[in-house]
Parts: sequence; structure tokens; C-alpha cells
Amino acid sequence: MKSDTNNTILTCALGALLLLDVVFAVQMINYNRELRSLQIQTMQDQVVLNQFNQLESIARDTIAYNQKNPNAELTRIIQAAQTPAKPSAK
Repeated sequence: MKSDTNNTILTCALGALLLLDVVFAVQMINYNRELRSLQIQTMQDQVVLNQFNQLESIARDTIAYNQKNPNAELTRIIQAAQTPAKPSAK
């Protein structure tokens, strides 16, 4: 009789641990998916940041060149690029 009670308790404990194991495995799968998604987003953001830095460097070089060798057309383009876009009033 005592053996049956112990067997039942241990079987229930094993079932509970097995259920927890499944829950934790599903959580780990979801966390891994989220991690991969965030890593991809980080790589995309890094590419955009690198492109922005390259564009900013080119703009600084262009401004420096225009100061040494003034050109009316280049000055107009630089001024147009430096002027912030105004939202249209409707």
C-alpha cells in the first residue's frame, strides 16, 4: 500500500516536471526567434547608419572642396541640401 502511494506521488512529480520542461522549451524557442529577429534588425540598422556616415563624410568633403574652389552651382546645391524641408501647409 505504501509503495503504491509513493509510486503515485513520484509519477505525479515526474509528470509536473515533464510539463515544466515542455513549457520552458517552448519559451526558449520563442526567445531564440526574438533574438534572431533583433539581430537582423540590428544588422539592418547598422547598414543604414554606415550609409548615413558615408553620406555625411561626402557632404563634409564637398563643403570643404567648395570652400577651397568656389563654384556657384555647387554652392546652390549645398545650400539646398542644408535647408531643412518645410512641411506644406494645406
